[in-house]
Amino acid sequence: MADFFRDADAAADSPLLWNLTRQPQLTHALSGLFHGNAALVQLRVWVFLQLAAQGNAQLPREHIDELFHALRPEALETVLKRFRDVGLLVWDESQRSYSLPSVAQRVAAMLAPLANEAATTGGNDDDDDSAELAALLGQVVGANQLGSVDAGQVKLLHAQLARLHGEFADAIASGSEFRLREARKRYDRATTLIDRASEAITAIISNAHGHIALERAARGMGQAQSRLLAMASQFNRALQQMDRQRVTLGTTGITSTDVKRWLQSAPDLHALMDGAIGMTTSLATLAQHELLDVTEAEFERDRPAPLQEEALPDSQEAPEGSLKAVALPKELEDLNMLLAAWNVEGADSARTVVDALLGSNPADARYAQIAYRAQLMPLLGDPQAEVLPGATGEFARQPWRVQWLATQRRIKHPQVELLSQGTLVPASALVDITEASTEASIERAPDDKPAIKETKKKQRHG
Repeated sequence: MADFFRDADAAADSPLLWNLTRQPQLTHALSGLFHGNAALVQLRVWVFLQLAAQGNAQLPREHIDELFHALRPEALETVLKRFRDVGLLVWDESQRSYSLPSVAQRVAAMLAPLANEAATTGGNDDDDDSAELAALLGQVVGANQLGSVDAGQVKLLHAQLARLHGEFADAIASGSEFRLREARKRYDRATTLIDRASEAITAIISNAHGHIALERAARGMGQAQSRLLAMASQFNRALQQMDRQRVTLGTTGITSTDVKRWLQSAPDLHALMDGAIGMTTSLATLAQHELLDVTEAEFERDRPAPLQEEALPDSQEAPEGSLKAVALPKELEDLNMLLAAWNVEGADSARTVVDALLGSNPADARYAQIAYRAQLMPLLGDPQAEVLPGATGEFARQPWRVQWLATQRRIKHPQVELLSQGTLVPASALVDITEASTEASIERAPDDKPAIKETKKKQRHG
């Protein structure tokens, strides 16, 4: 075996090859069984499986002659001699009978799928796939029950599941309705077999700890199984899309699928064209120079025109423009006017925050306007806002200071139900505001924003 490799040491690096070289008797038996043309191989396999199916430990020569009475004697003798030479049959001179050794039992187990009648009666690829998957699942499940499962059997099953997944994915991507439906039938048979052996596969995956090769093979088989089972939704989506694309021909009830199926089964499709074409088409012969002229004209037509030199435009005076500032909401101006009016009336008495937020017309104030005014209250007396120009700085320079309370007041308003209480104290009368009270106010109302709750009332709509 090492003579076939470029490096003799490379032959020893393969665990599978090392395992095969340890079983020369089995490989010799398989070589003798399958050597020759197809007819001889079929004859040997048939005779061998017939002998392996007998329930007797000893097979007398008279029993073998009676079993294969339809064969010519020289053909049967040639097959039996080949079996004796490769070790598939052992002749016992004292008993005058044949027996099957252990290597023959192993070869018979390998050839067991060939004796399955359900796998050979159909004669199509679907039955072959089901039989092959069933045989591999049977080997893995049976070996797991006996505690002799190995990584090689699991890898063979993994390869079969991966091959089926690839074929099903190609059928879904093909867009052919008939191919998709045939693939769905094969998929249903495969998933049925996998469901029956799912418990054994789960047991193999869970009991593979400690065996690195078996654990890797079991993990890969589990992933292949999950990928294959997850294709059910892809089949459903593809079939639904096919159903949406199906066209019904008028009111006859005949669909495009029925027409395709009839065309596939109809013989002599060319006969349908008899009398359909009144005049045959003729090809116009063109000379080479004419083709060349047309090609050159097409190239010239598609070629972009070269860029022309253009002078720069004359200088122009920039148009006059005006810089406009963003207009502030009207509520800020109204609040400035209200505080200024209070200052004129008398800046020595405190005012409530509720009066400032609701404005001069409390019934017409909306929730958004009241919330905006409440957010402006912390700007009163703010050192950074006082230096700003415009309405914002004017509001910050108002001689009023806000003091929020921890309580809320229920008011009669169509859009506001609860409003935080507080007072507007004149700046001249405010002697000292301690840091503790400020922190308490911030703690009760984060960011100095009062708590405003929008009224949730049922309104009748016309």
